[in-house]
Amino acid sequence: MKDGIHPEYREVVFQDVSADFTIITRTTANSKKTIEIDGKEYPLIRVDISSASHPFYTGKEMLLDTAGRVEKFNRKFNADGFKDKLKK
Repeated sequence: MKDGIHPEYREVVFQDVSADFTIITRTTANSKKTIEIDGKEYPLIRVDISSASHPFYTGKEMLLDTAGRVEKFNRKFNADGFKDKLKK
């Protein structure tokens, strides 16, 4: 790798503000805020959602009944009769 052309890759703390969850990882993202964990100071990046609060990972995901929606649409607009009107 050439010197001076790559961004600094360092340890940072990502903090999920909705779940009060923090994780130390490495990234090139910049931040002016810092946090001290176990006597060491890290740059802090706050996020609104993470695996600790995302519905997919927490098991609170809602599934939509798409088949029921299609049937409701067909009943509401009478799709077969609507197609006949378009042909005229």
